[in-house]
Amino acid sequence: MTTPTFTPRVFSGIQPSGGLTLGNYLGAIKRFVSMQDEAFETIYCMVDLHAITVWQDPADLRRNTRELAAGFIASGISPEKSILINQSQVPEHAQLAWIFNCVARMGWMKRMTQFKDKAGKNAEAASLGLFGYPALMAADILIYHATHVPVGEDQKQHLELTRDIAAKFNHDYGVDFFPLTEPVIEGAATRVMSLRDGSKKMSKSDPSDASRINMTDNADTIAKKIRKAKTDPDALPSEAEGLADRPEARNLVNIYAALNDQSVAEVLRDVGGQQFGAFKPLLAELAVSKLSPISSEMARLMADPSEIDQILKRGAGQARDITAPILEKTYEIVGMVR
Repeated sequence: MTTPTFTPRVFSGIQPSGGLTLGNYLGAIKRFVSMQDEAFETIYCMVDLHAITVWQDPADLRRNTRELAAGFIASGISPEKSILINQSQVPEHAQLAWIFNCVARMGWMKRMTQFKDKAGKNAEAASLGLFGYPALMAADILIYHATHVPVGEDQKQHLELTRDIAAKFNHDYGVDFFPLTEPVIEGAATRVMSLRDGSKKMSKSDPSDASRINMTDNADTIAKKIRKAKTDPDALPSEAEGLADRPEARNLVNIYAALNDQSVAEVLRDVGGQQFGAFKPLLAELAVSKLSPISSEMARLMADPSEIDQILKRGAGQARDITAPILEKTYEIVGMVR
């Protein structure tokens, strides 16, 4: 059997659950932007079907979906270079997900740590969607035959499941139809931590707004949060090994490196020996210069969301040119009468 050659194609998405943070930007969106100019077709998605695995206020969901799209666009994702979509406008995502529900095994799903984390001790009251959404995530990726997915460390398990589902489908039906998608995990700040506790991931759900930089924060707020970020009393080291047991210091250096497109080693060559009283103003100035134009453009787009809606509508049409034939071929392989 001839092994197919798949078009180099990137897919990734973020849930429109509100509160886009610096962690989303450095861990995902910044990389999305750079991949537009590499040898890939790029497709980026507001995964609203995933968002409703827990209850969402309808008005909030609509606003959050548009705000996330505004964040993508303001950060540099170009509708001329990438396909930008809202998941529910491309029905093939959900249709392929049902096929994958029948391919994935219960044991695989029960091993998914994010379900355990999100459902907690009350798993019996969680929605079936929350339990099964990794199959939808696999469908999101494979309905485009995506070959690469930029992911954070916390999503590696789901991409491994996607590969397992693709491999099982191909094996069960004797085809080489779905690619074994590769993760793209790189950069200095793929996992951005809280500004108040360097051992915890930066999160929109943290009760302290000072723990995170929101992508809607203005320049003064960004600078203030960095000035008040938790640190330790020691000077910055000259080598990365010196950050090993210093989570807050490591987090701020990682953020600086990611914002400035440097490695941690390069940053420490420049600032090693400095106290945080000198380093924090440098980081604040850099963060404001990179992030405040994004927050300003997001505000402009959200003031009249018709531009966002038109971009998403056009993206859905472009996406379906790819997804409809892949779903049709999937049905044919499975044996559906069409």
